[in-house]
Amino acid sequence: MSELETDLHRHGGIGHEDHAPGDEPHESVGHWVRNYLLGLFFAVVLTICSFWAATSHMIWAPAVPVAIVVFAIAQMGVHLVFFLHITTGPDNTNNVLALAFGVLVVFLLVTGSVWIMYHLNHNMMPTDEMMQMQR
Repeated sequence: MSELETDLHRHGGIGHEDHAPGDEPHESVGHWVRNYLLGLFFAVVLTICSFWAATSHMIWAPAVPVAIVVFAIAQMGVHLVFFLHITTGPDNTNNVLALAFGVLVVFLLVTGSVWIMYHLNHNMMPTDEMMQMQR
């Protein structure tokens, strides 16, 4: 290390929190294990809540699909934060952009497929009319 760099370290010019994008700060193994176990706990709890919402009669019947969707979105959030380590930090800009692009592609594929199937169903001739035309 050069003399200038050691001076900057001594006098606070470069903090311990400065690191290159993509470099993870050194943390103990216990920290990672604790985070993974916390994520596993949240994922299991949300899965149990989803099964409970589907089988219980305590939720108004038309609201059950909404409750399951809410639990599914919450579980996606848990997986993104605890297992894929997607955060709002400046180091994760590329990860967030890749995730957003993936969500956009899946959205376009699903909505495009549903749109095509709807229009095919709408434009198809009923089978009884088709049978009459063949006679």
